[in-house]
Amino acid sequence: MTSLLSQSGRDGSASEKLPHRASLAAAEPQSVRVASVPASHVYVRHISPIDGDVAQPGGPAAASRDGGVRVTRLADPDPDDPSRSALQRWWPPVMLDAEWVRGHADEFDVFHLQFGFDARTPEQLRDLVDELRRAGKPLVYTVHDLRNPHHENRAEHDAQLDVLVPAADAIITLTDGAAYEIKRRWARRAIVLPHPHVVDFETMHHIQRARIDIQHDRDHAEYRIGLHLKSLRANMNPIPVIGALLDAINGLPNAVLQIDGHRDLLEPTGPRYDAGLADLLREEAAAGRIDLRIHDYFDDAHLWQYLASLDLSVLPYRFGTHSGWLEACRDLGTAVLAPTCGYYRDQAPVMLYLHDDDGLDADSLGCAVARAYYDRPSFSITVDERRRQREAVSDAHAALYRDLLR
Repeated sequence: MTSLLSQSGRDGSASEKLPHRASLAAAEPQSVRVASVPASHVYVRHISPIDGDVAQPGGPAAASRDGGVRVTRLADPDPDDPSRSALQRWWPPVMLDAEWVRGHADEFDVFHLQFGFDARTPEQLRDLVDELRRAGKPLVYTVHDLRNPHHENRAEHDAQLDVLVPAADAIITLTDGAAYEIKRRWARRAIVLPHPHVVDFETMHHIQRARIDIQHDRDHAEYRIGLHLKSLRANMNPIPVIGALLDAINGLPNAVLQIDGHRDLLEPTGPRYDAGLADLLREEAAAGRIDLRIHDYFDDAHLWQYLASLDLSVLPYRFGTHSGWLEACRDLGTAVLAPTCGYYRDQAPVMLYLHDDDGLDADSLGCAVARAYYDRPSFSITVDERRRQREAVSDAHAALYRDLLR
């Protein structure tokens, strides 16, 4: 593991610290062009300086605050026409093709892989790495997932990681726990940079202000617990969690369990329709035990409204690594009940319950819900703290790119 401003090492030895901001400010700003996979995802936009998200090809670059590096991230190529940019549509990532690297190597200085390689075979990723080597382009890999939440079996993702982690010139991850696992499995040191904000600052400020204004009424208002099944990822274990939550809220005055799910999962015409789960939820809703809401995917505005309406958001995962959902809740002041699997507890303050591949401990979930209900913990982070965090993370990325090019 390394600190916020530490550089990765290949040999497991102590890593070199990145230069302090003051030592960079005197130098002429260096321009660095980054082929980012993807570029338009909210995480990537928020590791850029606050005053400059993703730059358009040929447009102005985004300067880091340290004054030493000026970073431009290439816009995502349109999968249907790689000659065009597509800021909102990046899947499947065109830049992951070795052929794209071969044809565009003169347009970027550093290749930074975040995610989006689910459909690439280890052989295809090896071709990508080999082409980057031939072109003399450093590879930075941010390890978001050590276990793919969409894969029932971990073998495929492990094989992909076995290509990417050893090949990367620098590795970034989000938590000390993930960094330790990376060191244990591949003898590589990872830079640990926290997950930046997910919700925009204006919305954060508005919702956090509204929460403060109504806080005095909380003791007499309903306590709303949310479980969002989305389209049921492979790492979700909903039925035991729902049963444990129903038991947990029994006897808690004004506690409401709200369960949301997408139409593709809970309506008979949906391509991912789960009849057993849908029948269970409708029975519980008819009995008045849950507030069931079936709808299409939320856009950002509706998602922020949903999360802000909850007192506690439950993550029903039996495996995983990190969570952007958790960060959005933190931005909006909603407490999170997270499983013990993965590194959610390292990522941010959360309530914990025992849940992993070996199963669910319903008693631990019940105890955690009761503590959350009676203690009403606040794990939110202020807008000013998020701004400072984003500045530090942006600076760390810029300095890393510069040092790799040296």
